[in-house]
Order: sequence, then C-alpha cells, then structure tokens
Amino acid sequence: MTLIGWTQIALFCAIIIALTPLLGAYLTRVFNGQTTPLSFVLRPVEAGLYRLCGVDPEREQHWLTYTVAMLLFHAAGFVLLYGLLRLQSVLPLNPADQSAVAPDLTLNTVVSFLTNTNWQNYGGETTMSYLSQMLGLTVQNFLSAATGIVLAVALIRGFARASANTIGNFWVDITRCTLYVLLPISVILTLFLVWQGIPQTLGAYVDATTLEGGKQSIALGPVASQVAIKMLGTNGGGFFNANAAHPFENPTALSNFVQMLSIFALGAALTNVFGRMVGDQRQGWAILAAMGVLFIAGVAVCYWAEANGTQILQSLGLSGGNMEGKEVRFGIVASALFAVVTTAASCGAVNAMHDSFTALGGMIPLINMELGEIVIGGVGAGLYGMLLFVIITIFLAGLMVGRTPEYVGKKIEAREVKMAMLAILVLPLFMLGFTAIAVVYPPALASMANAGPHGFSEVLYAFTSQAANNGSAFGGLTGNTPFYNLAGAVTMFFGRFWMIVPAMAIAGSLAGKRKVAATSGTFPTNGALFVGLLVGVILIVGGLTFFPALAVGPIVEHLAMLHGAAF
Repeated sequence: MTLIGWTQIALFCAIIIALTPLLGAYLTRVFNGQTTPLSFVLRPVEAGLYRLCGVDPEREQHWLTYTVAMLLFHAAGFVLLYGLLRLQSVLPLNPADQSAVAPDLTLNTVVSFLTNTNWQNYGGETTMSYLSQMLGLTVQNFLSAATGIVLAVALIRGFARASANTIGNFWVDITRCTLYVLLPISVILTLFLVWQGIPQTLGAYVDATTLEGGKQSIALGPVASQVAIKMLGTNGGGFFNANAAHPFENPTALSNFVQMLSIFALGAALTNVFGRMVGDQRQGWAILAAMGVLFIAGVAVCYWAEANGTQILQSLGLSGGNMEGKEVRFGIVASALFAVVTTAASCGAVNAMHDSFTALGGMIPLINMELGEIVIGGVGAGLYGMLLFVIITIFLAGLMVGRTPEYVGKKIEAREVKMAMLAILVLPLFMLGFTAIAVVYPPALASMANAGPHGFSEVLYAFTSQAANNGSAFGGLTGNTPFYNLAGAVTMFFGRFWMIVPAMAIAGSLAGKRKVAATSGTFPTNGALFVGLLVGVILIVGGLTFFPALAVGPIVEHLAMLHGAAF
C-alpha cells in the first residue's frame, strides 16, 4: 500500500462526488420533462418516436401497468435477441464466419443481457458476429440500463408524490433516458476510447505473422461503442473474452480510470435525483454517504490484501504484493479498485482475474454482490435496492421508539415492509440454493477446476454474480454446460424481476399516500445517525444470510494459506 495508491483512490472518490450533483440536476430535468441543453435537437426526435409508437406522453400509468409494460418490452427483446443469435450464421456482418450459438448458451446469453447481468459463458471474439454484438448485445446494453434507471425514478416518484395513483409512463421514461442520457454520453465516451486506442471498425480480423513465423488472427470490430455503454450502463459484458484486461478494450491507465468513473457516475447521481425529487437533497447525500462507507471499507480491505500478498508468495521470494492475474499496465491499486467498483456496481467488467486474487481480496467482490450491489449498484438498480434497505431500517427505528415509521413524509407500513423483505430475500434464495445443488450434482462438480474451499467459492461466486445481475466470474469454473447455462438463466431472471415487481408495488403504494408533517418524534433521516443505522442494518442482514457460506470458502481458504496450504 502506497501514498500514490491511496491518492488514486481519493481522486476517484472526489471526482464521483463532484459529478453527483451535476448529473443529478440534469437527470432530474430529463425525467421531469423539463428543457435541457439537448432539447432543441432531441425534442423533435422524441415526439416523432411517440407518434410512431402510438404513445401519449401526457398519459401516466398505474404501477401495475408500468410494470407490465416493462415486462412486455423485455419479452419482445427476448424473442428478437434469441432469433438473432440462433440465426447469426446466415445473417450479414459476420466476417469471421461465426456459427449459430447453441440453444442452451443462447438462452443463457439472452437472459443475461436482458437483465443487465452480461454473464458470458462464451468468448466474444470466437462466438459472436459483428451484427450480434451491435444489433443484439449493444442494443440490450442500452435498453437494460435504461430500464434500471427508469424503475428507480418510478420508485422515487412514489416517495415524492402524494395522493397519486400513477408513477409515470414507462414508454416515455425509457425513451427519454435513452435519448437524453445514455446515447449522448456514450457517443462522447466512445470518441474518447477510440482516441485511447480501442478499435471501432467493421473490417475483418487481421492475420499477423509472429516472430516464430506462426500465424495469428487478431480480432477487431466495433469495440469502442460497446465498451462505452457496457461501462456507463453497468452492463460489463466484454467484446473480448479477456474483457477490460484486453488491450483493445482498456489500453491505458487513463482509459482504465475513465471507465471506472463511468461505472459509478449515473448510479451515484441517482441518489441526488432522489434528494431533489423529494425536496431535500440531504436525503440523497445521506444515502450516498452510506454507500460510501461500505465502498471505502471494501477498497481498503481488497487493496490491503492484494498489496500484502500471501505467505506462499513471500516464501517464493515474490515480494511487493500479489500480481498474479493482473495487468502490469494497471498494477495492484488500479486492479483492486476496479474489482471493488465493478462489483459494488452491477457492472461485472474486469481488468484483472478475480480468481487469482488472494482469499480476502476475492472475498470483497463476493460480499459486494451478496449485499445486493447496493453500494452505488447498477444504474437504477442500486438505488432501488438501497431504498429497500432504507425501508427496513426505518421500520426497525420505528420499533425502537414505538411509533409508526416515516420516511421523507411517508408512513412506512406493513405492506411496504413485506414487499421490501420479499425483494431482499430473493437473492440469497437463488445464490445459496443453486450453490447447494451444484456442489452435490456430479455434472456441475465436473466444471470445477479446483477442489476444496476455493472450488466452493468459484461456484458460490458464479451464482452470486448471476443473482445479483453482476456478470463477473471466478474464471476457474467452466460455465458453458447445460446445467450452468439453464440454472444461470433461471437465477438471472428471478434475481432481476423478483426484486423489481415488489419495488414497483412499493412505489404504487407510497404514491397513493398523503404526506405527513414532521414532528419532534420523527426520526431524522438525513444525518450521521441514520447513515450509521442504515450501514449497520445492511451488514447485519448480509452477515446473517451469507456468513456461513463465506466461512466455508474465502475465510477457510485464507486460514489455510496462513499455514502454508494452497487450494
């Protein structure tokens, strides 16, 4: 651990804090339908899309209608993407003559990109055509990210409105999010990435002659545009199998830093949107502070673990920390920070192999996902996941003082608490349930490259990543098998939508309630006491749920490493 390393971390945090109110103000104007600097150019396009699709932008929807529209939208996307991947061998823009994707792998991939998970049981450059990458996967990167954002905004409206029976219009929200937010920023980010050296071409792969005289095929393609939205939209699926460790996806230290900023930017800004819409920006800063406490703690542990390495490495004369699985151009601090950022958000992009981290270093990404990726989280998904924990926290605070809990002027009653618990409990159900099946089912066991605690951690990480809609992996597990493709698809589907539906029910319930005035007995939710209580509730719920599984994997592995054993 060095001063330069901590300076990088501090600079990253400072830029995110500075961007939060700026982006928050812009997002608030977009979703309130107010004029923005881009309105002069994009307002006619927006109006034309409404006319083409038969959407009345003035007509808002009940929470159930809003949710059904979102589900139907995803059903249509499923059919189109499934057909595209199965037929890619006969479709154009396929210079490498990629064959049709196998049915079980297609199912896994389609569900993965629809749910913003971007789990990849394939190597992009050896499996997907340019058309599949652009029209299929990149389009879903935009739409799944936009969906997460608009659902968070719909939940915010539930807190902000009073005596209302609508929470917005899904078709209007997703159109505005894509046009005014994701597309403009992605264009700018794409141009920056091209400047940094990332390819953006429809030309064929290039054949090169190595120094030994052999032939090597160098994969190219429309990479920069996909990388831009995969980071901004916290998607994470790589154009190449090596993801952000590949020099054509992440060539420089500057591109690496900007990509990390883009992962957190919109998620952090949505906390400010919450504060603005409920009429008290301090509420948004309190939520961001709770996220920040958990994030800094995770970075500190992961950086410390990787910078100190292990006794086994030291006994081999390898001092200076654990560089296994890391790119030299990034080093330990940028790799550790990236790992925490990508799993605190639901991005899943990796610039180092998490499977090669130390036991405690690899445990931090695992914990981030097991908490539901509420530390900034996926764009939108992180905020509505955090607000579920806020509801539980307010409920517990109400029990302690013996009065009906309130939050930003809304009474939190049994319906909201039940829906919040239903959404929170879906994650451990699928994370731990499928892990338990996989470690006793022989075909699943055959995919494990390692036995013992580390092999268990590989399986636990896989289902945790998929249920939390992250998409990163411990690379020692072979996932492209019928069991893991099908089990993963089920896990990703329920991990996304089983949380969304209760969250939207909460939005509808809260929107219909009247505002209540704060009194001397109202628990303040914009100060340090609330932040501390919220962090405590998150850690207690996560600890009670997942500590036994962590004890079997990373903790046992770490203790074994201390005694010179390896797994």
